[in-house]
Amino acid sequence: MTKWYEELFKDYAEKYDQESFTRGTVGECDFIEKEIGGDKATRILDIGCGTGRHAIELARRGYDVVGVDLSESQLRRARDKAAAAGLCVDFRNCDARDLPFVAEFDLAIMLCEGAFPLMETDEMNYAILRGAARALKPGGKFIFTTLNGLFPLFHSVKEFLAAEKKEGNAEYKDNSFNLMTFRDHNLTTFVDDHGNKKELSCNERYYVPSEITWLLKSLDFRDIGIFGARQGAFSRGDKLATEDFEMLVVAVK
Repeated sequence: MTKWYEELFKDYAEKYDQESFTRGTVGECDFIEKEIGGDKATRILDIGCGTGRHAIELARRGYDVVGVDLSESQLRRARDKAAAAGLCVDFRNCDARDLPFVAEFDLAIMLCEGAFPLMETDEMNYAILRGAARALKPGGKFIFTTLNGLFPLFHSVKEFLAAEKKEGNAEYKDNSFNLMTFRDHNLTTFVDDHGNKKELSCNERYYVPSEITWLLKSLDFRDIGIFGARQGAFSRGDKLATEDFEMLVVAVK
């Protein structure tokens, strides 16, 4: 049975690149570069790379990047964009729950809910973190964003998404947040790249900071920092608050 995230990204590459949340790529890569000290020898793994916006920008800056994603449609778009820019990026079709890499990368990134936390069980989400940990060399760094579980305790996810709605973007309705599972269930309506209107029943897992810290510690990460994730302007100076829809996580293996 096809999962909602597989159906969503099957023919949603060009439209995805038009979503408002894809606008912060350059600033987010500025933060990534700062975190690795601008060392061009850094080999980077982009998990859930989608249409390759971060992978391509980092390759443009001279980094060796491997991007993995479950969606062939997204990867085709990524390869086309890289080729048009005259860049060499290694894009691979790969399930983030079963990453094949062992101690190959200096940095792993996983941004904008590219894989984690879309999975239908906590065990599957954990498998993604475990794979990222295994892919890193000793001393490697992991930078990712995920949904902030503190937000729905104080705010309405439904109202937030409605306020963020932009013309042509996907729409979200009938949101219900489950306090026992910390999952938001909703109906997502969007128009795919072929002009077909689709409606999917989706759910995503929100995580509180203490959960993320424990999960990462169980995988032998250290120096774990959790911050507010501001689109296009990631910063260690932004203390995580209940107003932040996403959290930014930085950890060392």
